[in-house]
Amino acid sequence: MAGGRICSPLLVLLICTVLAIAAARGEAEEGNLVPKASFFPFGMKALADYVHSKGLKLGIYGDAGTLTCAKTMPGSLGYEEQDANTFASWGIDYLKYDNCHNKGVSPQERGQDNPATWAPSIGNSWRTTGDIKDTWDSMTARADLNDQWASYAGPGGWNDPDMLEVGNGGMSKEEYRSHFSIWALAKAPLILGCDLRSMDNDTLEILGNKEVIAVNQDKLGIQGKKVKKNGELEVWAGELSGKRVAVMLWNRGDSKATITAEWSEIGLKSSATVDARDLWEHTTTHSLQNQIQATLQSHACKMYILTPQ
Repeated sequence: MAGGRICSPLLVLLICTVLAIAAARGEAEEGNLVPKASFFPFGMKALADYVHSKGLKLGIYGDAGTLTCAKTMPGSLGYEEQDANTFASWGIDYLKYDNCHNKGVSPQERGQDNPATWAPSIGNSWRTTGDIKDTWDSMTARADLNDQWASYAGPGGWNDPDMLEVGNGGMSKEEYRSHFSIWALAKAPLILGCDLRSMDNDTLEILGNKEVIAVNQDKLGIQGKKVKKNGELEVWAGELSGKRVAVMLWNRGDSKATITAEWSEIGLKSSATVDARDLWEHTTTHSLQNQIQATLQSHACKMYILTPQ
C-alpha cells in the first residue's frame, strides 16, 4: 500500500538509484534472489561497486508481499531475512520496501496504517501519503497530509510525502519552487523523480539551491510545519540549529496577495531584531523587527532563514 513504504537507510540528495528488482529465486541458489542476467550481466555486486566508485549510493526496490506491486518480480514474504542478507552482500545502500500482495498479514508487520506511529524502530523513513502526481493539487495535498505527522519526525526517522516532481513538466517554475521549499522545510527525503539526463536550467536552479538544501539537512532535524493559515495564504516555520528559524510564506491562492508572519507566530521573541536571508533571491535584509512580510504571485513562495541578532 502506497502509504506504508518504509525506506532504510536514506541518504538525502545523493543520487540514489532505485532499481526495480530484476531477479528471480533460483532453485540452485537455495531460494536466494538471482539478478536477471540480461539486465545485469556482471551481477549486482559489480554494479554496486561501480556506483560507489562514482561517489554515489545504490538503492533497490522490494516488497513485503509475494510479488512486487506490478506483479513482475518476487516479493520477500517468507524470505525477509534471507533477502536482507542478499541485498547486503550485493552492497546495496538503500531499500525501498513496498507492501503489495501481502496476503492480509497485520499492518504493523507489513507496513501500512499510519507508519509514522510505529516505523521509526524499523526504517529511516516512511510514507505518510499516497503516491504523488505531477500536479499542483496533488503536491499541496501531500504537503498537508504529511504535516499531520510532523511531531513523529526527527534525526534517523523522517516523514516521506513521496518523491519530488520538480522537472517533470506538470507545474510552473514558481510551483516547483514551492514544492522543493516545502519538502525541504518538512525535512522530507529529497528523492528526485525527474530524468537526470534532461534537466533544464530552471530545474537545475531549483534542485541545486544549496541554501534550501541546507534547511533540509539541518542537524536539529526538526520538521517545519504549518503555523498560520488565512484562506489560501499560509505560513510554515521550523526551528533550525543556532537558534535560527526557517520560515516559508506561501500563496496557494489564485491571485497576488501579501502574507505576513509575526515573530510570535514562528517561534521568535516578539522583541527580537532579526536578519532575514532570502533563500531564493540569495539576499539578506538586516535588523527586521516584529514581522516579515512579502507580496507573492499566485502559487509562489518566499523562504527565509531568520537569525536573531
